[in-house]
Amino acid sequence: MALKSIQYNQHTFDISYEILNHDGPVDLVILPGWGSNKELMKNSFHPYMDTFRHIYIDLPGFGKSTSSVALGTKDYARIVELFMIHINASKDIILGHSFGGKVALLLEPKVLILVGSTGIMVPKPLKIKLKIAIYKLFKFFGLAKFRSLFVAEDAKSLSEPMYQTFKNVIDEDLSDEFSSSEAKTLLCWGDKDTATPLSIAYKMQKLLKDSTLKIYDGDHYFFMKHAKEVSSEIEKIFLKTLEHK
Repeated sequence: MALKSIQYNQHTFDISYEILNHDGPVDLVILPGWGSNKELMKNSFHPYMDTFRHIYIDLPGFGKSTSSVALGTKDYARIVELFMIHINASKDIILGHSFGGKVALLLEPKVLILVGSTGIMVPKPLKIKLKIAIYKLFKFFGLAKFRSLFVAEDAKSLSEPMYQTFKNVIDEDLSDEFSSSEAKTLLCWGDKDTATPLSIAYKMQKLLKDSTLKIYDGDHYFFMKHAKEVSSEIEKIFLKTLEHK
């Protein structure tokens, strides 16, 4: 593991990362999902794709990377881009899981791998809408200290800057960015994913100009048991980009 300090908007972010297979001629950047870390991704994918230089990154505020300010997804993309410049990494292939998929999309790589990615709005269930309405009422009457009773599980243990970040990114819709993407895209999805349902994958596939969808048995973390099959598909799609050069 290594750390690289990145300056962005007058703030310093210490980015934790690990590079495997240093001599690989093609860069494969791997971004974890919200609340996750590079170790989870590395444990899944490092045994495979040995023709690539694997670059595993902890996104700011997660794992061993720091963040003391509220950010948006575009900020994350810019910080990762600056980090890649610092380590001389190219945008050959970027894989993003969940929230990392949104960041990967905004980085505009040649080959984009979206693994159970977020980025398309999912209508909130009535239960969640009621929860939000009740919390706003509590807040109006000065009872915001009861926030923990209402916030999502993903946000309960967050610091104040990261909670603000969560609010900034949770309801984003990047449909326009998906439509304008020029990347050759591989969508990999678990058929039992409840965090980012399969319906999102179909919407993304419809928006993207050049995409392939592969569906696997499993939930939001299906790739942990299907890393070998996902890796094989990544190698195939990269070979296709070489054939068209």
